[in-house]
Amino acid sequence: MDKLKLIHDMAVDNGSKIVLLVMDGLGGLPMQAGGKTALEAARTPNMDALTARASLGLSDVVAPGFSPGSGPGHMALFGYDPLENLIGRGVLEALGVGFELRPDDVAIRCNFCTIDADGNITDRRAGRIPTDEATKRVELLRQIKIPGVEIFVEPVKEYRFAVVLRGEGLSGDIDDTDPQRTGVPILPVTSRTPAAEKTAEILRQFVAAGEKLLADHAPANAFTLRGVAMDPGLPKFPEVYRMKSAAVAVYPMYKGVSRLVGMDVIVHDAESPAEEFAVVKEYWDKYDFFFVHIKKTDSYGEDGNFEARKKVIEAVDAALPDLLALKPDVLVITGDHSTPAALKRHSWHPVPILLAADTVRNDPATEFGETACLHGSLGHIRHTDIMPLALAHALRLGKYGA
Repeated sequence: MDKLKLIHDMAVDNGSKIVLLVMDGLGGLPMQAGGKTALEAARTPNMDALTARASLGLSDVVAPGFSPGSGPGHMALFGYDPLENLIGRGVLEALGVGFELRPDDVAIRCNFCTIDADGNITDRRAGRIPTDEATKRVELLRQIKIPGVEIFVEPVKEYRFAVVLRGEGLSGDIDDTDPQRTGVPILPVTSRTPAAEKTAEILRQFVAAGEKLLADHAPANAFTLRGVAMDPGLPKFPEVYRMKSAAVAVYPMYKGVSRLVGMDVIVHDAESPAEEFAVVKEYWDKYDFFFVHIKKTDSYGEDGNFEARKKVIEAVDAALPDLLALKPDVLVITGDHSTPAALKRHSWHPVPILLAADTVRNDPATEFGETACLHGSLGHIRHTDIMPLALAHALRLGKYGA
């Protein structure tokens, strides 16, 4: 059965409002045995108080044991099964910077990186160079011309940029060239199918030309290719759920995943959680659903910076009363995956979730954290269950069957 079609058929537009607050990479681990996670160690009086009218639980993003990327994590949050709808990161990056993708375009998310004299990667993110420095390198790459294809190169944020290929007979069946570790060379461009070999050869030429142009521009003297893909043409979120839907995000990738599913992406200059919540307040009367994304919980997890991660969670909590003052009918607080600082990477650990509404069965928990969520009344669910639960608690989901 097509679950999204079923939800569309059952969805009711009753004017209630839902907020999905996503702290990227929220799930964590203690830095030492018997310790607390960043969420548990953070001072979060407002989230803790919210447990009085909330249900808690843990959620598998994809399936037990799977460590998801940000794309699958957000697709699952929005109700699209990531095992059936694997979206390449390139599409999300291109859409995130407002690039108008055509159905036959191939999009690639690229990372500037640092390589040594032997060609081995010493820094996978080129020292997280600022966006203005990355843009200078993008201008160099825009010089590359390859017969038979149009090439668009767009800066994204910090060390990230997007490449879009436009031409006939292109394919997204290309493997990533990022080995996901340092001390080894960038992987060669390889195709997964014979039909993708034309695209692979174009990318080999692009990479070779790009490395010559960047050779003297350390720390961003090379780049990797990730998430080569084409737009899959998914059913649109506002139509599926019958809600006028908006995204408030800072990083382009999360704007991209929102655009992919048809949400309106609100243009703003906000950076902090408080500023993002102010944007929600400004547009509150215009939308039924708000996706609000907080990035730095993930970034600091990847850096192994437990204390900074904790402080971001505390900043979200300090600003939370501004969001609660809007009186959303349902507020969901969760993450798109776990990024424990102890591991410095995305992990398979279930993600804590808090669902606040007047229709919940209250849990005995008095704080929001992984241990409390382990015993919550939501139980152990999948991320694809979150949107149906939010709709149900907002009384937006009708009866199934006679």
